[in-house]
Amino acid sequence: MKANDLLTIGELARRTGLSVSAIRFYEDKGLVAALRTSGNQRRFLRGDIRRLSFILIAQRLGLSLAEIEQAMASLPQGRTPNAPDWKKISRTVRERIEAQIAALEKVREDLDGCIGCGCLSLKKCALYNADDRWGESGSGPRVLR
Repeated sequence: MKANDLLTIGELARRTGLSVSAIRFYEDKGLVAALRTSGNQRRFLRGDIRRLSFILIAQRLGLSLAEIEQAMASLPQGRTPNAPDWKKISRTVRERIEAQIAALEKVREDLDGCIGCGCLSLKKCALYNADDRWGESGSGPRVLR
């Protein structure tokens, strides 16, 4: 490995658009790993640009930090992730997105039925009280407070 293959934390911040403190946070979480110089300065691999970019994209897709950590656990440390590495992660992320889409479609279906039904009944409402789960705890308006 050549010295010019490594980036300072400032260079990495500039290349990714992240703050230095955000990079340190992701380092603390084990999502990127810095090498240390003899003067104990952080140096990052160029491949960490892709790692951090993935984190930003995954967050925009709605993945939690725990989900991102889990997905990135399969990435190799010490080398730039390659196409098969990313494809493996893509399958995991795709499953998460498909589940989100299915949940949103269900909400849309319930909403279409709710707006047009006119029932005004919390006992029957599929959105607010599916399967009359509030009825199990007794009657009264306490659930609205």
